[in-house]
Amino acid sequence: MNPQDDVTAPISLSLDPYTGVWNANLAAHLLRRTTFGPTFEQIQSATTLGLTATVDQLLTLPAVSPPLSYDGGDAIVAVGETWVQSVFPASNLQVTEDSRRKSLGGWMMQRINLESVSILEKMVLFWQNHFAVPFASDSRASFNYLELLRLNVLGNFKTLVQEVTIDPCMLVFLNGYSNSVYSPNENYAREFLELFTIGKGEQIGLGDYTNYTEEDVLAGSKIFTAWQIQGFGSATETTTSSVFQPALHDTTDKVLSVHFGNQVIPNGNEQEYLNYIDVVFQQPEVARHICRKIYRYFVNYDLTQAVEDNVITALADTFILNNYEVFPVIQQLLLSDHFYDIALRGSIIKNPIEFFFSIMNSTHSSPNYSLPIDYELYLNSYYLCSTSGMNYMQPPSVGGWTAFYQMPSFSKLWVNSSYIKLRFDFIDWMTLWGGIDVGGNKWGVDQLAFLNGLSAPNDPVAVVDDMVLVFCPKGLSATNKAILKWVLTNGLPDFEWTVQYDSYIADPLNTAVSEPVRWRVALTLSSLFKTPEFQTI
Repeated sequence: MNPQDDVTAPISLSLDPYTGVWNANLAAHLLRRTTFGPTFEQIQSATTLGLTATVDQLLTLPAVSPPLSYDGGDAIVAVGETWVQSVFPASNLQVTEDSRRKSLGGWMMQRINLESVSILEKMVLFWQNHFAVPFASDSRASFNYLELLRLNVLGNFKTLVQEVTIDPCMLVFLNGYSNSVYSPNENYAREFLELFTIGKGEQIGLGDYTNYTEEDVLAGSKIFTAWQIQGFGSATETTTSSVFQPALHDTTDKVLSVHFGNQVIPNGNEQEYLNYIDVVFQQPEVARHICRKIYRYFVNYDLTQAVEDNVITALADTFILNNYEVFPVIQQLLLSDHFYDIALRGSIIKNPIEFFFSIMNSTHSSPNYSLPIDYELYLNSYYLCSTSGMNYMQPPSVGGWTAFYQMPSFSKLWVNSSYIKLRFDFIDWMTLWGGIDVGGNKWGVDQLAFLNGLSAPNDPVAVVDDMVLVFCPKGLSATNKAILKWVLTNGLPDFEWTVQYDSYIADPLNTAVSEPVRWRVALTLSSLFKTPEFQTI
């Protein structure tokens, strides 16, 4: 046993760079936490590259192509073209919007399925859960919001807050577009403080919390007045946007509470919300609040006092020192000794999207038909994840998905009695029954592609070891590994599997030899995916 695999040792609380032995188990842990499912080859590559180079690769963000029209329902844009900067038809616009919404749903799943070794899509989901903005009535606005997150996933958090504040989707979601001097609305002002920036803290008095007061919420509602939306469903405007209307702005002085040094925010018209954000970001609790969420997302839900005092404090210091740039915080965390502690592996239960795509991505499984069929298959995967409790871009509340914040259960909420049955049904569907079906075109686990990418596909012991490396953060017991090997070989001696696989490789197009190999791998994966160890990252 390597020293870093000693489960009896105290948990390291150090954010100093990890200097222990770098091996495949640690590389797999890093990739499982930062992507939606690494392949065996990606784990081997990361092992060879080393920790620093792999983290550099993860934090190098790829370019992203926009969604395409695919179902013929868009009255403006032809199949194969993007609609993200197109007008709507003058009539019957809902048909076009429905087509674009489907395209966006399929595209979001395609982005996750075809991801490279990059943290990009994991970070998009993190920020989507943090700001929890649902689909808007105009898919162009929803796409623009996702692009705002995507372009800023590792950028400046303060800048992201500034831009999200007046993003049309947020203005619609929390009624900012109707917030005026004549009809003030506190929705965004409250969540801006409670969820998006500084956090509420414990209540210490009537209308007084650890980090702000009800008076601050009221002042914020006045500061955020006068921002309107335009372009939604327009037959002439090619995008949605926000605009400041001076006549609707509250021009009085806004006095903040003692938590913000009783600072006064004078009328600043369209710059006023920026001045207010500047004041809020002067409070170090903003950094701690966000670093707690980053920690729970990437490391562990259990924020002990020791973690708070050592890890969160240090990450927050890095955040503040770098003027709220996210990149240095994520980099420090992923390189740290703490991140690789064996006690933290497998401590988070996969959310439905992680569950689905850890099966598909890690087995090289993606559809490769025509654009319409591929998008429709991806859209079906979107519905499957929604049925399992995670409707992407449609979080259940302004707080995001419950499993990310509800104490003490947290991610255990993903595997209640209903959801775990759905997971098991899905496993059999994707591994044994051919997968999602659109007009006879199926998208399921590619068992042979997965098998062929392992270290020694004709050695059943090595095959099971490689499967466990890819899918089980804390490994499997010797008994469970023996069971998997028995399933793989159908209880026959190991050499029989070697003969069977070698026969398949010699004549791969011959289904008489390939199908028995594929079926044994399907049965083995189905069994492995139903273990408790697979359900975690």
